[in-house]
Amino acid sequence: MSGLGRVLLVEDDPKDVELTLTALAEYNLANEVVITRDGEQALDYLYCRGEFSARSNDNPAVMLLDLKLPKVDGLEVLQQIRSDERLKLIPVVVLTSSHEERDLVRSYRLGVNAYVVKPVDFHEFVNAIKELGVFWAVINQPPPGSLGKAQ
Repeated sequence: MSGLGRVLLVEDDPKDVELTLTALAEYNLANEVVITRDGEQALDYLYCRGEFSARSNDNPAVMLLDLKLPKVDGLEVLQQIRSDERLKLIPVVVLTSSHEERDLVRSYRLGVNAYVVKPVDFHEFVNAIKELGVFWAVINQPPPGSLGKAQ
């Protein structure tokens, strides 16, 4: 199976970053993973500003978003990209440890594509990423402009 293109991983926990990278690599699910450690940095990446001002302005193929983030939380990031014409079609998967129903409900109200509660067990986690990868790489048709240049 070929990889997904670029994945934007928004995660502040180094252990979860490591797990996610390992899982993506194990199943060859991403050609490139961009890691941002908080919501503000994720928005800087998406809007090509600050340290990301020189990057090409194409959107990631998928965004893996933690909810509990420093500076700007995941729900706020989601709200901002869903209200932006250039960003709102990016597939967003919430990867969170939150079991709170209100986070789940708000995520879906804000237009998240999938909501995955992070399992603690490594093999379960890798499997969740694998299933996600299979879904995104095989079943999902990415929105126009997500793999090439933005319109």
